[in-house]
Amino acid sequence: MKNILSKIGFVVLVALLVLCLVEPSAAQCAMCKASAEANLKNGGGDPRGLNAGILYMLMLPYLLVFGIGYWWWSNRRKERQEVSELSERDFV
Repeated sequence: MKNILSKIGFVVLVALLVLCLVEPSAAQCAMCKASAEANLKNGGGDPRGLNAGILYMLMLPYLLVFGIGYWWWSNRRKERQEVSELSERDFV
């Protein structure tokens, strides 16, 4: 159990370090930037909403992969518990 907790702690520490060292991710692709600049020249509003939309679209695939991974991990854990609870009488 201590081994698992130490691995989880290490992963959390690395994730926190990466998040602290990364530059802010409010960037846009070239086409989005050109569109936002053209919008500003024509009297449009601030492009912060565009940045939020881009980050939202980038976040969804990661959440889906995390959700599937968690579902798989929990099912595997339940299977292992069921197998460990079996006795020799169950196989006769």
